[in-house]
Amino acid sequence: MSNKVALVTGASRGIGKKTALRLAEEGYDIVINYVRSKSAAEETSKEIEQMGRKALVVRAHVGDVDKIKAMFQTIDETFGRLDVLINNAASGVLRPVMEIEETHWNWTMNINSKALLFCAQEAAKLMERNGGGKIVSISSIGSIRYLENYTLVGVSKAALEALTRYLAVELAPKNIVVNAVSGGAIDTEALQHFPNREKLLEDARKNTPAGRMVEMDDMVNAIMFFISDQSSMIRGQTLIVDGGRSLLV
Repeated sequence: MSNKVALVTGASRGIGKKTALRLAEEGYDIVINYVRSKSAAEETSKEIEQMGRKALVVRAHVGDVDKIKAMFQTIDETFGRLDVLINNAASGVLRPVMEIEETHWNWTMNINSKALLFCAQEAAKLMERNGGGKIVSISSIGSIRYLENYTLVGVSKAALEALTRYLAVELAPKNIVVNAVSGGAIDTEALQHFPNREKLLEDARKNTPAGRMVEMDDMVNAIMFFISDQSSMIRGQTLIVDGGRSLLV
C-alpha cells in the first residue's frame, strides 16, 4: 500500500487530525486540508512525515466549489491518484430556530452538506482510475435527534446522511464505497463553541450506557473499519458511535 493516498478535510485538529495520523500509520500518504489554522496543519504534516509518509497541505474552503476543484487539481498534480476521502470538515451557526438568518443557513449547509457532493464528484474521478476507493463522512446524532441550538447543524448533517445513501448507489459501479460515521458528544475543540457545552458533556458522562463518553479514537476506529476491505458490503449506511446514548432518548 506504499502509494495509496487519502484526503482528510479539516485535518488540522480534532477527529480529522486523529484520522489523518491513523491513516499515515496504516501506510497512506495524506492530503491535509484546512482553511484557517495553517500552523496546526503544518504540525500535522510534520507528524506524518516523521512516520515516513508523504503529506500535502492544501488550504481550501470546502464550502466553495471552485476551491474544491482547485484542491483536487493539486492532488492530481502531486499524487496522480486518490484512494480515500474522509469528509470531516464541518462548521455551523448555533442558534434557536427563530434567530436563524439566511447567511447562517448558507454557511452551514455549504460546508456540512454541499462539500460532500462536490468533493465526492472530484474524488470519484481520481478513484476510478485505480479501480475504486472509499468515502467516509462524519455526521452527528443531531441529524436524527433534537439538540438545543443545533437546528442548522442537525439539518445539514441529515442532508449529509441522505447524500451518503445516494452517492453509495450511484458510485457503486465505480467500486467506490460510501458510508458515514455519526458520533455522540465528544470533548473536542469544536464543542467549545456550543453554548450548552457543559450540559452536553455532563449528560454524556452520566447517561451513556457504555459507562463512559465517546472519545475521538472511538470515531477513528469506526472510520478505519469503513475504509477496510472488511466493510466492502456495507454501503450508504450511517454507523452511530455514541455508547448507546441515543437509545435512551
